[in-house]
Amino acid sequence: MISTGDYQIQCTACGRLYPDTGSNECPGRHAALQRTVYSAQRLHCADLPGMMRFFDWLPVHSRPPVTAGPVTYRSVALARELGFSNLYITFNGFWPEKGAVTRTCSFKELEAVPTLQRASEKKSGILVVASAGNTGRAFAQVAAEMNTPVVVVIPKRSLPRIWTTIQTDKVLLITVEGDYSDAIHRSAAIAHLPHLTAEGGAKNCARRDGMGTVMLDAATTIGRIPDYYVQAVGSGTGAIAAWEAARRLIRDGRYGSHLPRMILSQNLPFVPMAHAWKAARREINAMTDMADAAQAISQVYADVLTNRNPPYSITGGVFDCLTETGGGIVPVCNDEAQQAQQLFEECEGIDLDPAAAVTVASLITAAHDGLIDPYRDVMLNITGGGYKRVREEFDLIPVNAALATDNATPLHQIAGFVNDWVKEHA
Repeated sequence: MISTGDYQIQCTACGRLYPDTGSNECPGRHAALQRTVYSAQRLHCADLPGMMRFFDWLPVHSRPPVTAGPVTYRSVALARELGFSNLYITFNGFWPEKGAVTRTCSFKELEAVPTLQRASEKKSGILVVASAGNTGRAFAQVAAEMNTPVVVVIPKRSLPRIWTTIQTDKVLLITVEGDYSDAIHRSAAIAHLPHLTAEGGAKNCARRDGMGTVMLDAATTIGRIPDYYVQAVGSGTGAIAAWEAARRLIRDGRYGSHLPRMILSQNLPFVPMAHAWKAARREINAMTDMADAAQAISQVYADVLTNRNPPYSITGGVFDCLTETGGGIVPVCNDEAQQAQQLFEECEGIDLDPAAAVTVASLITAAHDGLIDPYRDVMLNITGGGYKRVREEFDLIPVNAALATDNATPLHQIAGFVNDWVKEHA
C-alpha cells in the first residue's frame, strides 16, 4: 500500500518501502538495487509523445517537453529471412517514417530524460555522468532540451560521439585517457565536489524505469508480454529495466502472467558476464572473466558494451534477472556483428549502432542454437540506429571537451576548473 506520493522506493534485499529522497541507496545500506513501486498498478497510456505515454510509471512528477521514445513494429523482411513467425522490433533511434524521433539515435535518451528530471525535482545537484559515448551524447542532448546543466566524463577516443542537434552551453565535457572504466573512476571523484552528484548508473531507478519503457511499448503494441527479449549488454541495466517493467505488467493483469526469457549478448573478446553466467557463478572473477581486459576491450566492435563493473552480482541485478527468467548470454564475435548489421539494414531499411548489431547477431545465434522458439513472440530491442537518417534532418553540433585529463592530472586542478563552471551554470 502506497502511503505518500505517486510512488515509493523499495529495496530488493530487505523489501523496505520508503519515500524517494533522490538517493540511490537503501537506508539500511544493503548492497542491492532500489526499485520504484507505483501507486498506479495498471498501466495507463497517456496521449503524450514518445516515452511520456508511460508517465505514470516514471519516478517524476512533471512531464519534461521531450519527444524521444521507443517504437515497436512487427518485422516482415528480417523475420522472413530468419524464419520467425512473430518477430517484433522495438526501435530506438531516428527513423521518423516509423515514428521514431530519438535524435541521438540511442535508447540512452530514455535514461537521460527521467534521470535529469528526477534530479531536478529532488534538488540533488548537478549530475555527473560517465560514458563510453552513447550515454554522454544522450545526456548532453536532453540537458540542452531541458536547459539543465550536466557534467559528462568520457574516454578521449569517444569524443567524436558526443554531439547534439541544438546549441548548448549546459554541458561540461571532460575527457580521460583510457577506457570506459577510467571514465567511471574519474567521474566518481568529480561527483564528490560541491553541488555535484553522481547520477548513479544502474542504481538509479529513474534510469532503469526510463529504459523500461521499451518493454511497455512492446507489450502494448503486441498486446501481451513477449516470450523472449533480446539485447546486447555492457552493464545490463537495460535488461534489468525490461525485466522490472515486465514484472509490473504482470501485476497489471492484462498482458499475461509470464516473464520474457532474457536472451542477452556480449561482444567477444570482452565477455565477463557471459563467462560468469556459463560457469553458474554469481560473482565475476576478474582474473578469469576479464583476463587482459584492456587488450580485450581494444578489440571489440561495440566498445560501449565494455563495462568492467557491471551490476551482475548485486541483488536485483543481471544474475537475478537471468535466473528468474530462465535466460542466457550469447557471446558474439565482430564478424557476426558486422554481418548482422548489413543484413538488418538490407531487410529493414535503417542503419544500426554497433551495439544493436551485436543484438541482431545474438538473435541469429540463439535461434540457430535452439535458445529461441521462432514461433513465439520475440522482442528485439534495437538500442540504437538511424545515424544516416538523422544527418539528413539535422546539423550535428559537436560538444567540445572543456578539459582534457590523464592519469597525471591532479584532482585539485580538475576541481578548480569544475568549481568555476558550476558557479557559472548552477
